[in-house]
Amino acid sequence: MSSPERRGGVTATVEPRITRTVQSTGTAGRTHVTATATSVGASRRGRAFVRAAVWWTGAWRAAGSGITTAAEWAAQTIRPAGALVAVAATVGLVLGIVFGWVEFMVAGAASVVLIVAAVPFLFGARAYDVDLSLTHERIVSGEGVTGRIDVRNDGHRTALPGRIDIPVGAGLVEFGVPLLRPGHAVAQPLEIPGLPRGIVRVGPATTVRSDPVGMLRREHSFQDVHDLYVHPRTVSLPSTSAGLIRDLEGAPTRRLVDADMSFHAIREYAPGDSRRQIHWRSTAKTGRLMVRQYEESRRSRMAVVLAVAEPEYADADEFELAVSCAASLGLRAVHDARDVQIVTGSEIPRVVRGRLRAIRHIPAAAPRPMLDGFSGVDLLESTMPVGEVCRLAAESGERLSIAFVVVGSRVPLTRLQQAALAFPSDTAVVGLICDERAHPRMQPLSGMTVLTVGTLEDLSGLLLRGATS
Repeated sequence: MSSPERRGGVTATVEPRITRTVQSTGTAGRTHVTATATSVGASRRGRAFVRAAVWWTGAWRAAGSGITTAAEWAAQTIRPAGALVAVAATVGLVLGIVFGWVEFMVAGAASVVLIVAAVPFLFGARAYDVDLSLTHERIVSGEGVTGRIDVRNDGHRTALPGRIDIPVGAGLVEFGVPLLRPGHAVAQPLEIPGLPRGIVRVGPATTVRSDPVGMLRREHSFQDVHDLYVHPRTVSLPSTSAGLIRDLEGAPTRRLVDADMSFHAIREYAPGDSRRQIHWRSTAKTGRLMVRQYEESRRSRMAVVLAVAEPEYADADEFELAVSCAASLGLRAVHDARDVQIVTGSEIPRVVRGRLRAIRHIPAAAPRPMLDGFSGVDLLESTMPVGEVCRLAAESGERLSIAFVVVGSRVPLTRLQQAALAFPSDTAVVGLICDERAHPRMQPLSGMTVLTVGTLEDLSGLLLRGATS
């Protein structure tokens, strides 16, 4: 029995064949049994079939890849008008040749001429070098911004007239590019009108090559993209050391601590107390270790909670007023070097709503990152109500001196009171209701102060009124 051998990628099995031969000589016969091994190789037909299968598989894959690439190119290049002309050319030529209809042949030939004449307009789409620049990266809501776009022909041939599209948020700005010889450039100003608050993406610039009829279109996008931060409108507010936001630095609280500045009493030593707080005179009198106890000094820690749930506002303009009020409060605290945390609700998927709680902290270390954060605040359909946001804000941060809760007109006073109860009892809570149809007013409400503003300018006057109330 011999082992299998491999020939040309095909395994051939060697089978033993036993033959019997009989020889007779004279009176006696001898029988000889011999075994011979015959190698049976793979047939030529089998090898040819395998090679053909491999070739057809590769050809099928290459054809599929080519068809996919051609389909993508056609989808990006051929416009509806071009597809209509191509169908007219095909149908006209086929019917004209098959049935001998001259009119159809003329229509098909004219369609072919149109397509061939449109192809040269696609050349040179990548010959441009486009530079997009803006005068400002940050503006205030309602303001516009200017910029400049420089187009240069870096190719070795003259570039036919074309167009450059620049996306500005959801809009589009178009520029016409004239005929450019090699090495020549053209500059055009870019003017973007007043924008609403948000983060607006400007770019990327896209060169568009198209024929005059609009049958074919070729685009090439560049990498130059600008994020334009449109900050909310803010108003100058009185300092936190005057008016309603009083300076609470150094005012003692009812909370007792082991080390501070306001002395409270002497108590007996407990394991873990610092030896530096031992009052030796009292220890000598009582014969037991006695330590000092202090009242915790209140530090001006301020929180601004902004409601972002869609049902809590009457419309988008009311929400913009609330964002401007919250940004003005945060900006005043940052300018006064106060510890401030700015909290809003976060997007929560519907499938886990009610089981997941999440808030978003807006950076408040400096005015610019804080206003950038307010630029990205949006109304959310699926988020926590303002009461839950206040509860998480009270749990996540240090003890607060004062908390502002900014809501819309759809939040009743009872819900505002419940939100205020989430903070500690020694935290002053100010509710700020934004209602464009209401007159500015201030009213005390069971341990909290409620301000109602109709415009952004009302906020400054109400905070100043707290100094005389």
